[in-house]
Amino acid sequence: MAAVTAAAEVGAGPGAELRGFREVQRLAYECAEAVAAQLKPGVTEREAARMQREWLRERGVRDWFHLPFAWFGDRTAFANFRIPLQFFPTGRRLEPGMPFILDMAPVYKGFTADIGYSGCLGLNPVHDRLLADLRGHRELILREVRERRPLREIYEDVDRLMVRQGYANRHRAYPFGVIAHKVGRVRERRWSPTLFGFGTQALKGLAGDALHGHREGWSPLWSPYTFSDHPPQPGLWAVEPHLGFRGTGVKFEELLVVTDSKDPEQSAFWLDDDLPHVRRWTEEAAV
Repeated sequence: MAAVTAAAEVGAGPGAELRGFREVQRLAYECAEAVAAQLKPGVTEREAARMQREWLRERGVRDWFHLPFAWFGDRTAFANFRIPLQFFPTGRRLEPGMPFILDMAPVYKGFTADIGYSGCLGLNPVHDRLLADLRGHRELILREVRERRPLREIYEDVDRLMVRQGYANRHRAYPFGVIAHKVGRVRERRWSPTLFGFGTQALKGLAGDALHGHREGWSPLWSPYTFSDHPPQPGLWAVEPHLGFRGTGVKFEELLVVTDSKDPEQSAFWLDDDLPHVRRWTEEAAV
């Protein structure tokens, strides 16, 4: 983020910059699918998080927006989460029929991704239904971003859709209640330290965006609060609507590209439609 602003990257069009972000996002989802395939009863959240770190490091990842998370069971719905430390992986063990979420944000070749992958160890009809109902949120968010609706209003519309579906908003449990945040380029360095699980370079870039945005009347955090009461800002946004129903939570997280184009279809688009949750919805629709 510190090296190149997201707005400048998008302004370059669907060239090398967007290919770089698409590459790291696909790498992260490949990691999620590979680790999910290895999960079995008795594996802990900490072990699942370590599996993600090791898989990505073996493929050249040396920096992070944040280190990998894993949540099992009712922790996928952030049950009784009150403080940020509760988001970090625990000794909770996976059991048959239990939902899980893998969440990782690697930086690769200076490009950032932040993804969320929802799965289940075996059959769980409730989990399947929630995952299917996420599709409506992906469509709503893209449509209203293209309409240049204020981010705060889009957030409220996502809330209303969740209520109609019978679910609870669980992204509200994140710090500042965010449903999304901006990402961008990060300078490649030999030493890339983390602070409380977050890459210091990525945090520096987000802080720079926050300062710049404050001066111009926008925020890099997409929240239900007044500081998000502005139209979508050009750049790349990691969007993560998170549904909860009793002890089950599901979400996706992927990059949304926002530009200043007057063409609605080019003004906003998902960076990649070849992702696990999108393929699942396409297969379900075909059936």
